[in-house]
Amino acid sequence: MLRCTLVVCGRGVVKRFASSFCSESALPPNLLLPSNLVDPSRLKRPPPPADCSLPLLRRCDAVVPAHRSAVQAWVETLERRGGEPLGLAELHPDVFAVPPRLDILHQVAIWQKNFKRVSHANTKIRSEVRGGGRKPWNQKGSGRARHGSIRSPIWKGGGVAKGPRGPTGYYYMLPMKVRVQGLKVALSSKMAQDYLHIVDSLNIPTPDPQYLLDLIREKHWGESVLIVDVCEEFPENILQATASLKTVNVIPAVGLNVHSMLKHEAVVLTLQTLKFLEDKLLWHDQRYTALYPYKLPYTDLP
Repeated sequence: MLRCTLVVCGRGVVKRFASSFCSESALPPNLLLPSNLVDPSRLKRPPPPADCSLPLLRRCDAVVPAHRSAVQAWVETLERRGGEPLGLAELHPDVFAVPPRLDILHQVAIWQKNFKRVSHANTKIRSEVRGGGRKPWNQKGSGRARHGSIRSPIWKGGGVAKGPRGPTGYYYMLPMKVRVQGLKVALSSKMAQDYLHIVDSLNIPTPDPQYLLDLIREKHWGESVLIVDVCEEFPENILQATASLKTVNVIPAVGLNVHSMLKHEAVVLTLQTLKFLEDKLLWHDQRYTALYPYKLPYTDLP
């Protein structure tokens, strides 16, 4: 007996399947910003064309899979307002163009909020409440219900049954590869929404905060900006300019996290930060051993 199976694929299914192999940066509808929240002036500059005449300032050093291609982005400068970009930078598609996973973003964001959380809520049980040492009345003969203490949980002013007994810790750890994937998804979402910007350095000509605000407004980077750099010491001008600004924050690349990226509208990376992030995040894709080797006798101390 022969059995024939007919598979019918719609045009949309074929298009989504093909886009997964040609590294399109299109976002699903649930990640697209509403039209009333998109600044029309941000749409003036298109992505870099294939035949762009600007120089390539940064080339992707890591090996790119054969079925994918490197992502190109504009490289701008903070030393002057306006003007054309300085050049182009290549980004690795496995870091800045991964498929969006809202479930992983949610897991990592909740983990960041809870793994350091300690609840100090505490209630007293009946033995800790002051008073109630004697029996309020005789067991029999009064006609009232029998009680042994006025600090019973059913009495007003008595102890609390099954209440919180703090301090309570909510510490738990996500697998390292889930946390790494959360960083990749956050960076890719910012890149696809055109909220990831590349600069050559963090040198600005003046420590005046108004200069930085005017620069962000002219470049249409949004209402809040997170500036990331890999250097150990940031330039003094950028530190003084951001010290009094609540919506512009500076963070080292080693401390970049999902919560900070989701909290800010735009993320600004330097050229050195790109290499640092790609090296650190791509290393976990080729890691097949435990990050911290387990040995007996087990101890929490190094």
